[in-house]
Amino acid sequence: MYARRRHAYFAMMGTCIALFVLAWSVVRLWSVPVAVGMCVVAMVIPPVAAVVANRRGPEDRWWDDPSGDPKSDEWWDELDGKKRHR
Repeated sequence: MYARRRHAYFAMMGTCIALFVLAWSVVRLWSVPVAVGMCVVAMVIPPVAAVVANRRGPEDRWWDDPSGDPKSDEWWDELDGKKRHR
């Protein structure tokens, strides 16, 4: 899943760079308002790309890993409703 998120991130960032470059090298010759609009769209892409790249899927179970401190793990298991049988 990490590779899929990474590919999506780089595709979105590549689109962002392409929009900026095309807006100010080609589109501005015909229409400055359209070029500005393209830049506004390109400004929205990086935060969305960061959210997509850092999103965790249901198969990413990093929060269930034990911390290594038995007292803390026991406490968190009790809070989560997972009782350990001794």
